[in-house]
Amino acid sequence: MKLVLFDCDGTLVDSLAIIQETMVRTFRAFGHAVPEEHAIRGTVGLTLDVAIAGLLGRQAVDHECRDMMGYYRSLFAEVRRDPAMQEKLYDGIAVMLSELFLQDDILVGAVTGKSRRGLDHMLKTHGYSEKFIATRTADDCPSKPNPAMVLECCDETGMRPEQAVVVGDSVFDIQMARSAGASAIGVSWGYGAPDALKQSGAMAIAATPDDILKYVLKGE
Repeated sequence: MKLVLFDCDGTLVDSLAIIQETMVRTFRAFGHAVPEEHAIRGTVGLTLDVAIAGLLGRQAVDHECRDMMGYYRSLFAEVRRDPAMQEKLYDGIAVMLSELFLQDDILVGAVTGKSRRGLDHMLKTHGYSEKFIATRTADDCPSKPNPAMVLECCDETGMRPEQAVVVGDSVFDIQMARSAGASAIGVSWGYGAPDALKQSGAMAIAATPDDILKYVLKGE
């Protein structure tokens, strides 16, 4: 048996546009300089409060960071209503997931910096609400790279960490997996640099979603 745990933003769905737009509006509302696009991109995968603290150059989450997180979340649904801001599955993801769902010895889950509401919306939108067996979000666990998301999904499904593989686009995903004792596959189409993913401990870098099937099902 294997437990395949997917990151969401930058791995399953392209959500950078909505993240950037909401973050820009949040920083403006609080009177802060708008972060550069590359800086926002570099925080994708972290929980929102930790991401905001990092963009503000702060070492720890403080009261203002939490206020900004609340404001960001209040805006997110509004921004998402714009058709240009929809979180679309990357090409090939739907086919890849369908193949994994057919496997009797594979369980599929999600470990994400999204809020619980955000993950539930994404899964419902794409018809996966009943397919992802175990899920952990920013509302459930400490921020990546803390291993809690992976370990809790393993506990919930009765799997050992060495039976789990995390698929993600950021070094935080890879570090989380390795800290938990799980293996990790990086993806090249997301927001992280493939070289950095490899250096962080990814056993392989998938150039396409089909590569994920090769690594998970065939061990190539």
